[in-house]
Amino acid sequence: MENRSIAFWCGAAAFLVLVFVLTRTIGNEYPFFAGYVILQFVVLAVAWSILGGYAGYVNFGTNAFFGVGVYTAVLLLKAFEAPLLIQIAVAAIVGSLLGLGVGLLTLRMRGIFFSIATIAVAIIIETSVMNWRFVGGAAGIQLQRPPVMPPFDSYVKMLFFVQAVLVVVAIATTRTIQNSRIGRGLQALRDDELAAECMGVPTLRLKLLACVISGALLSAAGAPAALYLQYANPETAFNLNYSVSVLAMSLIGGTSHWIGPVLGAILLGVTQQLLAVTISSEVNVLVLGCMLVLFVVGAPKGILGLLDRIPFRKGKRA
Repeated sequence: MENRSIAFWCGAAAFLVLVFVLTRTIGNEYPFFAGYVILQFVVLAVAWSILGGYAGYVNFGTNAFFGVGVYTAVLLLKAFEAPLLIQIAVAAIVGSLLGLGVGLLTLRMRGIFFSIATIAVAIIIETSVMNWRFVGGAAGIQLQRPPVMPPFDSYVKMLFFVQAVLVVVAIATTRTIQNSRIGRGLQALRDDELAAECMGVPTLRLKLLACVISGALLSAAGAPAALYLQYANPETAFNLNYSVSVLAMSLIGGTSHWIGPVLGAILLGVTQQLLAVTISSEVNVLVLGCMLVLFVVGAPKGILGLLDRIPFRKGKRA
């Protein structure tokens, strides 16, 4: 286990170094503009898997947490001109509190009732923001980016690197949970919650913790989006497409291990960006639906399930 941890952190450091080198050597901003979206979905998919994958509670409210992250950043920027790192940190705190509140209200429900409740929460928050004039209301708000901080020469490149750091934080957090007693408890309640309760597993406490951590990461991922687009409106920030895409990415990659959502997010994210450039961004929803149906029917355990069918791959994941 110790060797695996060393290998993981060495890989994470190498990834961040590579991202930084790319920001210093590539002049064209479009790869970073598109890459930011892919990294953003990696964070969202990994964060979603903490509750939706490990615990088995399918959360359709990803867009609520993402939108809260966006508008927390908008509020801090407009009211206090807070720097980006403060925006992300406060968004994570707000997301964790929202996760706690949503968990206390909904986690006693099970199955489809929980999923419907999370959709209702997203609608309530979006409606509230639409009537909040200070942050632009339904019409949205234009944002002016502050000067870029050295050593970056472009704000988009800086946001790309910041999102890469969030990827490492999200994966490290999820990996730690998976390898801990918390992860084993979440998996036990996913398999049979009643049996887990009979064995003394504190199921409600674990679900609340998963909801808090997941909410913090989801909102933190949304915070930089306001300055990424230089514009925010409720329809975009609370778009249901975030919930559907993240769910599809996690299921396609596989929810049994933290690497599954990463693979699913990269596969679908890259596909969507290529389609947006070559054909049309409207085709993304069609491709997303087709891939989800194919994997649900042909590989219900996702890419990880397909890899497990290869004999020499069994037991190799860390």
